[in-house]
Amino acid sequence: MGRRRKGRDVHGWLVVDKPAGLTSNAVVNKVRWAFDAKKAGHAGTLDPDATGVLAVALGEATKTVPYVTDAMKAYRFTVRLGQATNTDDAEGEVIAESDTRPTDDEIRAALDPLTGDIMQVPPKFSAVKIDGERAYKRAREGEDVEIAARPLFVEALSLVERPDDDHAVLEMTCGKGGYVRAIARDLGEALGCHGHVETLRRIWSGPFLAEEGVDMERIEELAKTPEIDTLLQPLAEGLTSLPELKCTAEGATRLRHGNPGMVIASDVDYGDEAWASYDGVPVAVGVYKAGELHPSRVFNL
Repeated sequence: MGRRRKGRDVHGWLVVDKPAGLTSNAVVNKVRWAFDAKKAGHAGTLDPDATGVLAVALGEATKTVPYVTDAMKAYRFTVRLGQATNTDDAEGEVIAESDTRPTDDEIRAALDPLTGDIMQVPPKFSAVKIDGERAYKRAREGEDVEIAARPLFVEALSLVERPDDDHAVLEMTCGKGGYVRAIARDLGEALGCHGHVETLRRIWSGPFLAEEGVDMERIEELAKTPEIDTLLQPLAEGLTSLPELKCTAEGATRLRHGNPGMVIASDVDYGDEAWASYDGVPVAVGVYKAGELHPSRVFNL
C-alpha cells in the first residue's frame, strides 16, 4: 500500500507572476507549501530569469494541465543586438560580436520568415532530451550539442519598440514548445549582427493573464492561512479550450465511475473532445459519442 500524501485536498489554478531568479519548479514547491496542498504542477516552464505568467495547478486541476500547456502563449522580450551567447540569453558567455546594427525596417522584414509554421532548433542549453539526457547537461560538459529542428507555429511576431541601436523589443504569440531564445538567436543571424534575449516576460498563457498574476510576496504573506484560497481560480479555467457539456444526475454518477455518461450536447460533433459538468461542478473530460461522454479524465471533487 502506497504512502498517503500529506497536505490538503485543494483544487484550482493559481496564476503566479513569476519573478526573475527563480526556477519554475521552485515556484511550484513554494505554492504547494503555502497552500499545504497534496499535489501541484505547472503548465509550461519559464527560464529562471524570465518573468510573467506561470500557471500553477493544485489538486484535481493538475488533470487539466495539458490543455493549458498546449494553448497559445504570448511573450514580450528584449533582444540585445550585436552579441551572440552560448545560452542565447544574457546569462551565457559572449561567443560572437558584430558592429552591424539593422534598421527598424530591416528587423521587421527579418521577422516575416520567423512567422507562421516554422522549423525551430531549440537552444543548446535547454531541457530537450538527447538520447535520454538533457541537452543543457551535455552543453555544460562542453559537448557540441546537436538538436534536431522541430515544428513551431508562430501566430504573430512584431517589433513594438526600439529603445536604442543595440536593443529591439518584440512581442510573439506562439504555440506549444516555442523557445524565445531561439527566435532572438535566429533573428540576429538573419540580420547578420548576432543577437540574444536580454529580458523575457510571458504576458499570457492560454486563459491566464499576467495582470491577474499574484506575486511571491503575496503568496508568502497569506501562506498557511484560510485567506490564501481566495487567490485561486476555478479548475474549469484550465478547460476553456474545450466545449462544456451538461450531464444528467445519472450521467454524472456513471462518469465519476469512469463509464460513459449521458450529456446534453449542442455545438459538438461526434468524436469531439469536451468536458462535462453537473450543477456547475466539473465531472470529467472525454470524447463525445452519440449523446454520451466517454471519459478520459475524471475529477474527484
